[in-house]
Amino acid sequence: MPRQNVSSGTPWEAMAGYSRAVRVGQQVYVSGTTASDASGAVQHPGDAAGQARFVLNKIAAALAEAGATLEDVVRTRIFVRNLADWEAVARVHGEVFGAIRPANTLVRAEMIEPEMLVEIEAVAIIQ
Repeated sequence: MPRQNVSSGTPWEAMAGYSRAVRVGQQVYVSGTTASDASGAVQHPGDAAGQARFVLNKIAAALAEAGATLEDVVRTRIFVRNLADWEAVARVHGEVFGAIRPANTLVRAEMIEPEMLVEIEAVAIIQ
């Protein structure tokens, strides 16, 4: 079965040897994604909801490059640095996935950069 690797160009992908997303068959796996641009600069510092929106747009772009859409997402995992941000981040997730309703987990976790408040990963199955 052919494999397609998708990159968003962040410096960590090349350094750590991973892809933003990988498509194998009808399945697309999106790596943990933070609100960093292609140069590695964190976007929306101090704003967990803004970071969540940025992340979900970045995930949508990776899915599109792999031939999938947000509607194909069946699983998300959300990691927040500060547990107090969970509701704001969950509301953004709900804005995007309210009608799609993938399986989801949200936990508190330490990110690699202090400015990173949110990290999200996703799994999609193309119908």
